[in-house]
Amino acid sequence: MPSSQVPGRPIIERLPDLAGWLEKKSHFLFGPRQTGKTFLVRRVLPEARVYDLLDSSVYLALSQRPARLAEEVAPRERVVVIDEIQRLPLLLNEVHRLIEQRGIRFLLTGSSARKLRRGGVNLLGGRARTRYLHPLTCRELGAHFELARAIERGLLPAIYFSDDHAADLEAYTGTYLQQEIVAEGATRNVPAFSRFLRVAALCNATVVNFTAVANDAQVPRTTVYEYFEILKDTLLLLEVPAWRQSKKRKPLVSSKYYFFDVGVVSALQGRLVKAGTPEFGPAFETWLLHELVAYRDYVSGETVSYWRSTSGFEVDFLLGDHTAIEVKAKQTVSPQDLRSLHALAEEKKLKRLLCVSLEARRRQVDSVTVLPVREFLDALWDGAFSA
Repeated sequence: MPSSQVPGRPIIERLPDLAGWLEKKSHFLFGPRQTGKTFLVRRVLPEARVYDLLDSSVYLALSQRPARLAEEVAPRERVVVIDEIQRLPLLLNEVHRLIEQRGIRFLLTGSSARKLRRGGVNLLGGRARTRYLHPLTCRELGAHFELARAIERGLLPAIYFSDDHAADLEAYTGTYLQQEIVAEGATRNVPAFSRFLRVAALCNATVVNFTAVANDAQVPRTTVYEYFEILKDTLLLLEVPAWRQSKKRKPLVSSKYYFFDVGVVSALQGRLVKAGTPEFGPAFETWLLHELVAYRDYVSGETVSYWRSTSGFEVDFLLGDHTAIEVKAKQTVSPQDLRSLHALAEEKKLKRLLCVSLEARRRQVDSVTVLPVREFLDALWDGAFSA
C-alpha cells in the first residue's frame, strides 16, 4: 500500500490503490484540499508525468495550447497525472483523445467537481471512473490513532500531526476556504458566504431548516440552497440521504448534512471539542460518518443513509439495506438509547442492529449489539458488516 510521509512525522499507509486502479482504467480522484492527493500521487506514481495546474507556468502553457499535452507526452508513457483538473476543464478534450488514440491511463485529481459538472464539459463519457480521497482513517493511522486527538483536531494529515493544530485549523477554515470559494468563482459576496458558513457549520449533523439558515445568515433562501451546493461541489459537505424503506412507521425524506472533517467543522463553529462537553456527541457522530464514508468509497461501494420516523424515532446511519448503526458517545448505554434501534427492528428488514459507543466491552441487548467503537471499526474494515 502507498504511504504518506512528511519529515518529522510517521509514515502512514494510505488505503486507496492508485496503481491498481490505473491498471484497469483512467480515474478522476477528488478530495478536499490537504487530504493528501498530491503527496499520494508522488509516492505511488513516482515515474509518472505530472502536470500541476496550480503551477502558473504549466497552467498558462496548457490553457493557451491544450494540444501541447499530446506533444509532450512520449509514446512510451502509459500513465499521466493532471493535478487540479478543475482549473482547466477544456484540457479534458485532449485527455479524451489520448485515451482513445494511445491508450494512456490518466489520473485526474481535483478538490472540486463544480466546474466539471457545468454544461459543455467533456467528462470522458465513461472512460474514467471517479474515486474520492478522504482524511485519514483509524485503520490507516493504526497505533497512531487517538480518539480524543481525532475529535479535537480532525483527520487532515497535516493538522492531525501538527505542532499547532489550532492555528492550522484557523488558517484552513479562514483564509483557505474563502480563497477556495473565490477561486471557484462561485460567489463574489465573500462576507455573506462567510456568515452562511458559520451558520451552516452550526447545523452540522442535522436536517437543515433552510429558512432558519437564511434568516441567521442574512441571505435569501434561494442563496442558501446555492451555497449548500457550493459546499457539496467543493467536497466540504456530505449529504446523507434518508432511508425510506420502513413501512410500519412513516419515514422522513429530507437529507442530513455533515462537514467532511470534524476538526474543520468545530473550527468553523468556533468550538474546541473535548470529551465530556455537549459538543462531543455530534463531533463523535461526524467522525464516525467519516469512517463509514471512507469505507464506502475505498471498499464496499454501498450507500450510507439515516432513518427517522415522523413519530420521532431516529437511527444515525445505515450501511446499505443490511446494517443499522446508532452512535452514542457514552461509556454506559441505557435502554432508552436503544429505543430507535428496537423500533427499526420491527421492520424486519435489517441483518444487524448495532450501537457504537464508548463502552469497554461488547454486549447483547435483545436484537441490538452494543459495540466499543474500536471493535466496531476493526470489524468494519475487516469486512464483517457486509451484506
